[in-house]
Amino acid sequence: MLDFRLNVFYTVAKRLSFTKAAAELYVTQPAVTKHIQELEHQFGMALFDRRGNQISLTSAGNLLLKHAETIMGTYRQLEFDMNALKGQPGGTLRLGASSTVAQYVIPPVLARFHEQSADITISLLSGNTEQIEQQLLNKNIDLGLVEGRTHNSDIRYTPFVKDELVLVCRADHPLADRDEITLDELQSIPILLRERGSGSLEVIEHALRGVGLKLTDLTIEMQLGSTESIKSYLGSSRCMAFVSVFAVQDKLRAGILKVIDVQGLSIHREFYSIQLQGVSEGLPDTFMRFARQHYKRG
Repeated sequence: MLDFRLNVFYTVAKRLSFTKAAAELYVTQPAVTKHIQELEHQFGMALFDRRGNQISLTSAGNLLLKHAETIMGTYRQLEFDMNALKGQPGGTLRLGASSTVAQYVIPPVLARFHEQSADITISLLSGNTEQIEQQLLNKNIDLGLVEGRTHNSDIRYTPFVKDELVLVCRADHPLADRDEITLDELQSIPILLRERGSGSLEVIEHALRGVGLKLTDLTIEMQLGSTESIKSYLGSSRCMAFVSVFAVQDKLRAGILKVIDVQGLSIHREFYSIQLQGVSEGLPDTFMRFARQHYKRG
């Protein structure tokens, strides 16, 4: 039902590449060029500036993209509503999730949701919290799941599930026989942290302020771009790291890592689902009801 030429334009405008759009839409590059030329002829204006191998949107192209995003969103909602009316849930859901959620929290939910609703097509984009919020603002995803909140007024934040960040080390670490260390001891231990922009780092920073410490008071050995990198590094070092308990459950059960409590310090947070303000109920809300029920049962 959706005008294919508009879909071609939308894909080219988002990727700023005829080649990438052709691959994504499973058509030839000449076909993409032809559809864009037909639209430009229809509107009597150029939609893209072409300079060598680089393209950019003209003012007319930017205006069309704005309307195309609205039309695409309405079409996805229409598809969902019509399928729901038939009692056959279906449609397309574009998810984005910050790293910890994407790797450790949401996969089991996706598996069970797919068992129940195999006709719903889901894509999952991963990044840090800032990146996922930006993808939502750019309308590249319909729903985000993030580790923190930046209080952006254009975004609606809804608590999803609770998490705890715990201090972990190798099971043969010199301090592994201790159940607890002091704040003073914490400051002298080499610590691994996530990168700037990570929701985890923001939560750790906030918790440290609550006990009178700053990140600079810690002995930071390195900042890494993923929790998996931190876990691998821990296996070959005498560092410790604050990580989500979701991320280390398997290694704790296997006795590879151990949790060390820090006297007077606990780090709890909420994972949030995020949507643009004013977006009506649809497939994202259906998915989130399922996800919350999944962890409620657990």
